[in-house]
Amino acid sequence: MAGRRSRGDGGLSWETTRQRWVAAVTVGYTASGKRIVKRARGRTKTEALRKLKEIVRDYEDGIIIGGHGFTVADAVQDWLAYGLNGRDHDTIVKYAILANRHVISALGARKVRELSADDVDRWLAEKAQTLSTRTLREIKSILKRAITRAEARDKVKRNVVLLCDTPQGRKGRPSKSLTLAQAEALLKAAEGTSLHAYIVVSLLTGARTEELRPLTWPHVELDADPPFMMVWRSVRAGGDTKTKKSRRTVALPQRCVDVLRHHRERQEQIKRAAGAKWHDNDLVFPSRVGTLADASHTRRAFAYVVAAAGLDPGEWAPRELRHSFVSLLSDAGVPVEQISLLVGHSGTSTTETVYRKQIRPVIVHGADVMDRIFPSTARQAEEGPDA
Repeated sequence: MAGRRSRGDGGLSWETTRQRWVAAVTVGYTASGKRIVKRARGRTKTEALRKLKEIVRDYEDGIIIGGHGFTVADAVQDWLAYGLNGRDHDTIVKYAILANRHVISALGARKVRELSADDVDRWLAEKAQTLSTRTLREIKSILKRAITRAEARDKVKRNVVLLCDTPQGRKGRPSKSLTLAQAEALLKAAEGTSLHAYIVVSLLTGARTEELRPLTWPHVELDADPPFMMVWRSVRAGGDTKTKKSRRTVALPQRCVDVLRHHRERQEQIKRAAGAKWHDNDLVFPSRVGTLADASHTRRAFAYVVAAAGLDPGEWAPRELRHSFVSLLSDAGVPVEQISLLVGHSGTSTTETVYRKQIRPVIVHGADVMDRIFPSTARQAEEGPDA
């Protein structure tokens, strides 16, 4: 006759409070002699024993899996909180938005140890109906890195996301450039708005939006001969420009000079009205209280100007002012080599394949051409309508 098990060895029992069968077994002892007991619960004896068998097998294999209630949402939130140290604030905000909107909302309730490759494939296939391929890669990367972190902390045995491919998503809206008539309409609609100087400088110099937002007045010389702007910083981590060649000094067309002079006077009035609320950072295009302008606010204000110009706000973004600068210069006869220098490209390849829409190889300086395309309103007034 089999002897009775020693107290604590384990067994199978009914737990009245949870209405579950509980299977338990001692798998070892701690350094202090305390038993290490593993337990599993199930609606039936078979389910409880099966779960206990998996736990014991993992323990014996050296994979001590913890947190059986650990969900995808828990893993992602843990990664957002502790896995992004040293990252730029805007990057962290971007990942948090993508994670909450696309990962946690769809897979958050799923237990990490029960997540399968099929679950991930179905999730990506569904998201591919509405998201671009680039965004699909980003949300897949978030899930992969979150589970990798959970795997390193013994919350799951393997990362099933590594078994899944990224499907082809929807094609993103290609960037385009304004025609001369559209550009003129946009400049006209911008007059009197808070974004007037920003639009003029962006369109007539080709500076990136990320380069104009941190631009400071000490980097703008309106009284020099010729007037110029030092594009030396961006909103990227560390304040560096996108590439080494992006750090450049460009001449300012006279229309930019005129608009910036008026813009500076208006900014002084806003500063005095704001009083103690104003943060004096010497920014050329700050927020209403002098801090770094938020990209989303710029896009929103730009959409109002686009609509006032008779264009579709959903079809145009601030970055396309830079595309328009390249195309208008090319159409006016500036060679690609000079255009690539003006926009800060490391070579002509990007200028040719991404930005430029037309080619007319005649050598003319960018600021001079922009003065001819968009003459200063002050100069027009001096020369008269017949000039």
